[in-house]
Amino acid sequence: MLRDPYTYVTLSLNPGAPANVGISLYSTEVRAQASVLDSGRPYFAITSSNVDVTVSTIAAGPATPRDVEIARQIFQAASRYLADCERLIEQ
Repeated sequence: MLRDPYTYVTLSLNPGAPANVGISLYSTEVRAQASVLDSGRPYFAITSSNVDVTVSTIAAGPATPRDVEIARQIFQAASRYLADCERLIEQ
């Protein structure tokens, strides 16, 4: 069953616990980009017509080894997503 594209957002607030935000993008308008700001800070963004999600360096500071680990995780997950989409289209 095909559905119309949509974005699903949840916000969970519990006393004494950190807030939790969940965002699911099921849209043909999703875009991904990466660049470096004039300040020298790299960023990665996923956007749609109604959501912007940006990942950048820890505490908006210079890149650290942990930032490299996070970037590798994003790259590996995106590579897996690409491979799965390509495989499923070919089936």
